[in-house]
Amino acid sequence: MCFSTEASFGAGAVLTVIGIATIKTAQSPAHRFFASIPFLFALQQISEGFLWLSLSNPLYTPLQQASTYVFLFFAEILWPIWVPLAVYKLEPLANRKKFLKIFIGLGAFVSLYLTYCLINYPVEAIAMDHHIHYKQSFPLSFSPYATIIYVIATVIPHFISSIRRMWMFGSTVFVSYLITAVFYTGYIVSVWCFFASIISISIFAILYLHNKTAQIGENIRILR
Repeated sequence: MCFSTEASFGAGAVLTVIGIATIKTAQSPAHRFFASIPFLFALQQISEGFLWLSLSNPLYTPLQQASTYVFLFFAEILWPIWVPLAVYKLEPLANRKKFLKIFIGLGAFVSLYLTYCLINYPVEAIAMDHHIHYKQSFPLSFSPYATIIYVIATVIPHFISSIRRMWMFGSTVFVSYLITAVFYTGYIVSVWCFFASIISISIFAILYLHNKTAQIGENIRILR
């Protein structure tokens, strides 16, 4: 089975542990904002675990609507604004922070647009071929542009950041999107979020190495 209740809950459990460990490595509020991404992904995966239960077991049917909207809140409203803002708050260089504000604005725009759509248009989660298809009757005229803006807001900031190895996270997230778009057409929201959540484990390594580099720099400064 490719994706399932067990996969979602399992990913949620692993990401919860990694998320707590990552948050503990954070040395400032800005670090904690970025470090919380794996933990937030854990909550998202757990919400989809409950959605799987509601779709496969009549006893959990009352949870279906709530778990659907909780998952989509993370996928379509939170991430477009949280990701660029997290990279912005972690960025130490003023000139790059100014540039990153553009992507925060783009993320906020697409987040507001998708919030409007989720409120005003019907949404349905359907289990198909071991995946969940989120049927969303959003306006077709703007939806492709919203997708492009979403990807730009959540991927490009990693390449602008001066934090070492941040670009690797952005690259893997983008490649996972391409793979999902090609091989899992119709399930992009669910499958890409699953891949991205697993990839977010690398945030622990990024922060750990960032802190280690900063500590070495501080030791050198003291010795001088």
